[in-house]
Amino acid sequence: MDSGAKRSRDPDQDDDSGGENQERSASQDQSPELDDVDFQETRPQSKRTRTLPPHQNLIEVVKGNVDLIPKAVKIWVERYENSPNLATAELLSMLFEACGAKYSIKEDLLDETDVDDVVVALVNLARSGDVEDYHSSRKKELKNFKENLVSFWDYLITESQNGPLFDKFLFDKCMDFIIALSCTPPRVYRQTATLMGLQLVTSFISVANTLGSQRETTQRQLNAESKKRPDGPLVDSLNKRLSLTHQHITTLEDMMRKIFTGLFVHRYRDVDPDIRMSCIQSLGIWISSYPSLFLQDLYLKYLGWTLNDKAAGVRKASLLALRKLYEMDENVPTLGLFTERFSNRMIEMADDVDLSAAVCAIGLVKQLLRHQLIPDDDLGPLYDLLIDQPQEIRRAIGELVYDHLIAQKFNSSPSSLTGHDDSSSEIHIFRMLQILREFSTDPILSVYVIDDVWEYMKAMKDWKCIISMLLDQNPRTGSTSDEDSTNLVRLLFASIRKAVGEKIIPSTDNRKQYHSKAQREMFENNRKDITVAMMKTYPQLLRKFMADKAKVSSLVEIVMFMKLELYSLKRQEQSFKAAVRLIKDAFFMNGEKEALRSCVKAITFCASESKGELQDFSRGKLKDLEDTLLDKLSSAIKEVKDGNDEYSLLVNLKRLYELQLLKPVLGESMYDELAMTLHDFRNLDEEVICFLLMNMHMYVVWSLHSVVNCETVSEASLSSLISKRDILFAELSYFLNGVEESRKYGNQLALRICTLLAEEWCLFRKSTFDSSKLEMLGYCPESVILKKFWKLCEDIFNTSDETDEEDENKEYVAETNRDVAAIAACKLVTCDVVPKDYLGPEIISHLVMHGPSVTEVIKNLITCLRKTEDDISNIYLESLKRGYQRYESELSSDGGESRVEKCLQECRELAGRISGMYIGAARNKHRLEILSVVKEGVEFAFRDAPKQMLFLEVAILPFATRLSGPDIIDIKREVQGRIVHINTDEDPSGWRPCFTFLETLEEKCLKTEDVQDDKEGVAGKRRGRPKKRAETERKRLFDEQSGSDEDESISGGSDKEDKGDFVDEDAPLIETIRSAAKRRALKGERSK
Repeated sequence: MDSGAKRSRDPDQDDDSGGENQERSASQDQSPELDDVDFQETRPQSKRTRTLPPHQNLIEVVKGNVDLIPKAVKIWVERYENSPNLATAELLSMLFEACGAKYSIKEDLLDETDVDDVVVALVNLARSGDVEDYHSSRKKELKNFKENLVSFWDYLITESQNGPLFDKFLFDKCMDFIIALSCTPPRVYRQTATLMGLQLVTSFISVANTLGSQRETTQRQLNAESKKRPDGPLVDSLNKRLSLTHQHITTLEDMMRKIFTGLFVHRYRDVDPDIRMSCIQSLGIWISSYPSLFLQDLYLKYLGWTLNDKAAGVRKASLLALRKLYEMDENVPTLGLFTERFSNRMIEMADDVDLSAAVCAIGLVKQLLRHQLIPDDDLGPLYDLLIDQPQEIRRAIGELVYDHLIAQKFNSSPSSLTGHDDSSSEIHIFRMLQILREFSTDPILSVYVIDDVWEYMKAMKDWKCIISMLLDQNPRTGSTSDEDSTNLVRLLFASIRKAVGEKIIPSTDNRKQYHSKAQREMFENNRKDITVAMMKTYPQLLRKFMADKAKVSSLVEIVMFMKLELYSLKRQEQSFKAAVRLIKDAFFMNGEKEALRSCVKAITFCASESKGELQDFSRGKLKDLEDTLLDKLSSAIKEVKDGNDEYSLLVNLKRLYELQLLKPVLGESMYDELAMTLHDFRNLDEEVICFLLMNMHMYVVWSLHSVVNCETVSEASLSSLISKRDILFAELSYFLNGVEESRKYGNQLALRICTLLAEEWCLFRKSTFDSSKLEMLGYCPESVILKKFWKLCEDIFNTSDETDEEDENKEYVAETNRDVAAIAACKLVTCDVVPKDYLGPEIISHLVMHGPSVTEVIKNLITCLRKTEDDISNIYLESLKRGYQRYESELSSDGGESRVEKCLQECRELAGRISGMYIGAARNKHRLEILSVVKEGVEFAFRDAPKQMLFLEVAILPFATRLSGPDIIDIKREVQGRIVHINTDEDPSGWRPCFTFLETLEEKCLKTEDVQDDKEGVAGKRRGRPKKRAETERKRLFDEQSGSDEDESISGGSDKEDKGDFVDEDAPLIETIRSAAKRRALKGERSK
């Protein structure tokens, strides 16, 4: 065979293979006799028979039942002992067929056969497609092929350890072929050969460990016997056995090194990530199971290098192998240099892009900390991951934080609180507070940290300990600072919620949580434990912190997670009543949104969920709270009328609003008083006006709810409701005009007016009450008011980001941002409150103007309209017109070049974003919609030509290019027909967009023809003779571009087809002629 067809191999492999056949005979002569009398006593006698064991197909054994492999291996070993060459030829045939190639070596030519020649023949089989891929096959009968193949070689080595394993012939042959096949380009060869080669080393290690134990036993026997009879025959026998065992171990280690240098060092960087991963997994097993050879930097460095592998599975395999090594204390001293070199990379991998790899890296860092191999200063980046989004990462870091900083399992230094048990709840909570001090200014981050550590820190469930620390009743910790008390309250509240199954971290999905029966029982038991622990001390906590706005909200809501019936069972009714009284007092002692909302939820929960006498008491206190609030509100209104400060009125209006969110409170007389105050005092503070309007709105909502749900509705109640609604509309209209005209009010009031108007219009929309007894409640806003409403929305949209940032510290900032105005306007369209043809295009025209949040709201509106509207083209066209008219308005008003250019760009982006929704099959499905937009757009552009001709290029062109070739030609002809009798030279700049429009459509037509022609060419190919199936298989199995990373191709020719040729050589001649004729015709049209 010529040298060009020879397989390119590594230099070291070529050197080894050259003299192996010669060395084998010499080594056999020098090897010690294996039938030594003393050794024969320890090895089992093989059952030799005069007849040859029956022939068996080894590949069928591997493909079959794994339970039959041990027996088949024993039979084959007997066959080898009787006829080595014949059995070896059978084994090699199985090896080749396991790789997918049916190839055999004749028994009498086994010694003369060159490994390279066989491998070249096997590669040629792969080139011709005569290979079956057992390794990656999904056939049912081959699902256990890889596991069976590994088991076969393991059983074979175990069975051969008393004979063929050390004969310097059988396994040398097998290793030569396995190493050679692992370096070939066909991926299936490399996959299977690597699998077998790695398993050989693993099995060699198993035998070596067994022999090592025998060597130690023999050495002890020899030492003991030497003391008795130094020159006895038993000592000589033991010496021979010891020497032979040592020689066998050395032989096995040499074979391990041979496979490592011939196979592993090349395949650990194979292009196939599965091969790389199997190499690293095996190396981890080798180092941990045979450290005497592999636990050294020569082998460890490969684990360190693959920490940077591009495949996540390989990185994870390396991390798992390293973690197993560091778990064994006896390995740590040897790993010192390796740790110094790669510890930084291990820490970095805690933030790996792959979640599973990152979690493994965190576990590895935990082992490094356990052995104190890295300083605490290097862990800063890891602690930042406590507030990372993926839950798996946060939990892994939480476990690390608990073990290292709270339980201090890796720290030999004494506790900071000397004299106490280091595992006590007080010590752990004290250390947790030290961590939470870093997040004191951000309650949300504190909750993240608590959630991360909660699963591992039992002290967080020690309710009595936490409460005693809050009440300064714990002698071991003393009094706590205000900062620590705040963090401790957060910890208590979050821990209680976790204990009863609540989520304390907002999740990305809103799916309902489902718990098993055992979980539900555990949560119920936790409720009981919490109630019992806090029953007596809960009022003390409320009394101590009810005036502290940072703590009262969390403390008050704790009652909602208690089992209230236990108060009666434990005879603790007075404690419950005291807690309810204190919640009521806290409601009037605070004026912040969170505290008020928590108090309302807590006392309402007590009034609805408690039983018997306790429920009556809670309901009585809730009624007292309402009466007291209305009295305070009346007094505050009187103070304002007397010219005093408005603060009392504002606080009580907030309290009333939070209470009305859950239940109706206002009476008709109080509503009239609020409306009169709003009407008579027009110079009230903006926030006071907002809460007056919001409380009036809540009264109308509850009144409507009562009317709708009442079986019999009186005329008087309907008239009263309409009267109150009209009063609210009148006030909203007044402030709507004031905001629009004088702009003396701020953004907060403008947003509230938008929201309230939209809510009221939706509640009383005509379609809800048509053809019913409540038809008189239907309401439709006048067009003048609707236009003012939209003008106000536009003004809000145009509010600068700096103005929004100024309002960030306000309590209701989430209810007063630009998104709220967009949602309010969209709600009017989706609920059919106003005509879609007016407000729909206005809203959509702002799609790309005001940032991602507003854009997302408008995209949701478009989605809703597409579901409800049969033809949305008119709305799209009108929105494009609105965008273009804004550009014309800026141009005519001379708003500055930058402003004009910005409006034009916004119009262009709007058209691009809307037309971009028609992609793929949607272009054909909604062809009529696109065509309607284009035709009507052309009509609009020529209405006052050429003044509006830019509309064609900016707004219509993106839609026109979405049409098919014939439609584009029709549009092009229509536009050309409109300008055929017009002298466009009079205003060339004005008509330039029209010509740009036509030129772009012309280019699109040519591209469409090219694509169509290419498709016809492909169709012509398919009509030709089909390719041979073997050729397809060859390309799949023998892919030089995705093959070995360092081996060159055996063949000098290229396997790639000429991608530039559109004519299939195997196609019929008539197809070739037709394709060439079409090309010539197309080129002629283009040149014209």
